[in-house]
Amino acid sequence: MEILTKEEAKKIIDKVLGYSKADEMSVELTGKRTGNIRFAGNSVSTSGETYNLSLSITSVYGKKLGTSTVNEFDDASLEKAVRRSEEVAKLAPENEEYLPMPGPQKYLESKGFLDTTAKLDPVQRAKFAKDSILPCRENKLTGAGFMEDSAGFEALGNSKGLFAYNKSTSVDFSITVRTADGMGSGYGSGDFNDSSLLDTKISTNIAIQKAISSRGAKAFEPGKYTVILEPTAAGELISFMIRAMDARTADEGRSFLSKKGGGTRIGEKLLDERVTIYSDPSDKDIPAKPFSVEGLPLEKVVWFDKGVVKNMSYSRYWAQSKGVAPILQPDGFIMEGGSESVADLIKETEKGILVTRFWYTRWLDPQTLLYTGLTRDGTFYIENGQIKHPVKNFRFNESPVIMLNNLEAIGKPVRSRGNMVPPLKIRDFTFSSLSDAV
Repeated sequence: MEILTKEEAKKIIDKVLGYSKADEMSVELTGKRTGNIRFAGNSVSTSGETYNLSLSITSVYGKKLGTSTVNEFDDASLEKAVRRSEEVAKLAPENEEYLPMPGPQKYLESKGFLDTTAKLDPVQRAKFAKDSILPCRENKLTGAGFMEDSAGFEALGNSKGLFAYNKSTSVDFSITVRTADGMGSGYGSGDFNDSSLLDTKISTNIAIQKAISSRGAKAFEPGKYTVILEPTAAGELISFMIRAMDARTADEGRSFLSKKGGGTRIGEKLLDERVTIYSDPSDKDIPAKPFSVEGLPLEKVVWFDKGVVKNMSYSRYWAQSKGVAPILQPDGFIMEGGSESVADLIKETEKGILVTRFWYTRWLDPQTLLYTGLTRDGTFYIENGQIKHPVKNFRFNESPVIMLNNLEAIGKPVRSRGNMVPPLKIRDFTFSSLSDAV
């Protein structure tokens, strides 16, 4: 499937809108090519490529909505899908929070589409896998990895004259390496919009080093420790915090941003003053789609500025009820940092624990943002600026809010899971129990 151009997508959307008999209609047209390669036991197990072109139609009568989808694009099929969405809308209950569709908007330019990724083929995927498998074999270790690349577009249009279009690409890779005795495990990953930036050999060598070094782990008592969180670990907890910055839950007293007795914590210094977090769909490192599912513009938003809560996310409905402009939840965030690497932070640590990543992280308390989960794939004891030995994995109970108030040092941000995240050195991080899992 070729990615439809802006003009080709608009032509289809305009045709569908022309069939409408409803009060309002919106049309979403998406297309994507997705390729993947998977390996386990140092051998490729599956590889494939999928193509999808789909159109979703939402018809509105008053406050009644109905949606249908179709992947056939002849005139008869398109008109039939429109009639189906109208029939569903007439049968639906009213949505009391529905707001009329927005008109034409202006959008930032996203730079998230790269030809290098869009043109990836099976031969290139096999080369990426080979660069990961061979080092595992050479070191008599077992690797299991997965790489997925995609290239696609999304177009939106409605009966109020709105039209939005965006193209994007992405490539994601992760690998887990195990020792022959199963007692050592390491992890490496990489994600980019531009596949030329991905080096599976580097990611694999990191995982290999961690797997070899993590054998013979010693048990430490649970408690509060100084930790160095690699970006994968730090990013997981911070992303939970950013996704929880919804104004409605805060106003209704159900959030970590709610004040006791009413009101929100907007404008309060909630985190260490070194913490500044923002989102920007036009950012060169993590470019993102510049519009929401309704077609509203996504713009640069500062969520925390030197520890102060600057913004919360507002849906259109909640923004109107509060008399403010909508602020939409971002696809990714950027956390500012310093210039130090993980190795630099280790050298500056007298005693502490290095955490590669977390696993099975779950929500415990939305009002304190308390989470629990497990360390995994390489947890090490640091003494006098050096890694001394591996330690058994821990279960943690911690809140990113508390964590970012106990910040001792902040390193250089790197891309991790669609965000820009620095490694962090945190004091008094709470490990609640031990885990025998490797």
